[in-house]
Amino acid sequence: MSGVVTVVVIVLVALLIAVALSYNTFVRLRTLVDESWGDIDVELSRRHDLIPYLVETVQGYAAHEREVLELLVRAREDATAHRGDRPHDREAYEGTVTEALRSVLARVEAYPDLKASAGFLSLQRELTLTEDRIAAARRFYNGNVRLYNTRVSTFPSNLLAAAFRFRTRDFFELQDPATASVPGVDPAG
Repeated sequence: MSGVVTVVVIVLVALLIAVALSYNTFVRLRTLVDESWGDIDVELSRRHDLIPYLVETVQGYAAHEREVLELLVRAREDATAHRGDRPHDREAYEGTVTEALRSVLARVEAYPDLKASAGFLSLQRELTLTEDRIAAARRFYNGNVRLYNTRVSTFPSNLLAAAFRFRTRDFFELQDPATASVPGVDPAG
């Protein structure tokens, strides 16, 4: 009889250790997702901070581009107002900022003096670096979300996830600026 009790105790201890290890893995993955979202948030904030300098620089050279600059300012304000939202909820606002930035930078092509300005070139370089960092941080975040969501959704860890209320997280998708304006090809052409 004491042998059966010993086996039961060993099995229960092993089960408790497995539950504790699995729980700690969930916490570690959730923390990694939160941390990687913080990296995206920092880069999005950096982009938001650069926009007023871009608007000011472009206004000095292209005052009659007021409409496109106002659109960029509004998009920035909307995105900034939604900083605390979930990643999926922020996608549309950040996408609008990306489109407005693209529009401003496309219009700059018509102003050779602006394109040659050292201040504008420096600002454009900073925006490009920031966009690259946003893309890298987004890939890292989405990879972490994929790992976390897989653990939340697969058996047997999904049982523990349900018991401790670990929920799947949203991916963060933005249109890649490099492919956003690629025209379609007409095969009949």
